[in-house]
Amino acid sequence: MIELKTFEQFGNEELADFNPKPTTKTPGQEEASRILWSSEDDKTKIGIWECSEGTFTADRSSAAEFCHILHGKASVINYDGNGQRDLSAGDLLVLPKGWKGEWTIHEKVKKLFIIQE
Repeated sequence: MIELKTFEQFGNEELADFNPKPTTKTPGQEEASRILWSSEDDKTKIGIWECSEGTFTADRSSAAEFCHILHGKASVINYDGNGQRDLSAGDLLVLPKGWKGEWTIHEKVKKLFIIQE
């Protein structure tokens, strides 16, 4: 049987267990996340992520990511230095499979993400 799930007010939920961001370029940068749903084959995941100010590298070689910014301000740029985009609450960012680049968090960001292998 297929189970339908709904999530209300998830943007207001506080995340816990912040840990150092592994790919940070800014000492002290921390992140936390929680998976809300994953497909049976684990190829699609939906969750909430939060990160403090700083810059980090990102690699979407094996999966695409859709990011809906709930709070905060950030910018992303391609690994070659082109294509910078500024993001704030309400924006949707699509990182296609194969994308590599950097995020700069200007003001603590919380986002809803969907990762699709």
